[in-house]
Amino acid sequence: MSRPTAKELTQRELEVMHVFWKHGALTPAAARDRLAKARRDLTYVTVANLVRILHEKGFLSQVNDERPFVYAPSRSYEDVSGRLLDDVLDRVFRGSREHLLVRLLGQSQLSERERTFLQSLLEEDAA
Repeated sequence: MSRPTAKELTQRELEVMHVFWKHGALTPAAARDRLAKARRDLTYVTVANLVRILHEKGFLSQVNDERPFVYAPSRSYEDVSGRLLDDVLDRVFRGSREHLLVRLLGQSQLSERERTFLQSLLEEDAA
């Protein structure tokens, strides 16, 4: 089985990326410690392998030349989440934002805060 393409992240890779997006440049050991504090206890070897894969895929950049190696996000959360959402929109909803919104908003009642936020987005877009 081949490794997912660079635009696709596994669930574990995405968990690791969230740590880097939140905390910035880290060693694999520090990333593992942050995951453990968030009650996601993975072995050091697992996290180090995930960091290596993320580096190979271009999501993380090595920022130093000596050990321990430090890595930082090379793609922003906004870029990655936007690309993932575009992929879901294309593959699942065949490009229909309307179908996506119906599915998303039909799942549960919007809170007053969510409704106000959505309304402000719509008004901003109309302006």
